Amino acid sequence: MSGGGSGFEEERWEALMNRVRRFEDLIARQKARILAREVYRATRVAPFSRDFGLAGQIQRASVSIMSNLAEGFERVRPSEFHRFLSMVKSSCAEVRSELHVAFEANYLAEEHFCSLLSVAEEVGRVIGGLRASIQRQRDNKEAKYVAPGA
Repeated sequence: MSGGGSGFEEERWEALMNRVRRFEDLIARQKARILAREVYRATRVAPFSRDFGLAGQIQRASVSIMSNLAEGFERVRPSEFHRFLSMVKSSCAEVRSELHVAFEANYLAEEHFCSLLSVAEEVGRVIGGLRASIQRQRDNKEAKYVAPGA
């Protein structure tokens, strides 16, 4: 264990990974599941349900969040998981953007729009925190690495 805050960060990461054995255990995935469920509910109601293009696109983006979390987690390597989390964050932004389009097209009442947007923002914050945690872990490992012959 090294001095400064890096030892603490490593312990935190190891503690998290000891608790999270499956992608289903990730808080980000649990929140993304709620978002996907609510997006599907919203897109089943007219007039949103009649806009097949937008409804399908926001559904795919919300599912992409969950799918990329799962795929990235199963890659095991932090660098790959970090890359997938970047894609997840982008899909989350896509959902938020499409929610704005749906609201402007009068497919969602303001209260429903605000509620969905709030869930999407929360998912984005959780994913951002997880991505930052993995980046710190990667940075700490790279800082400790000494090239052979150096």
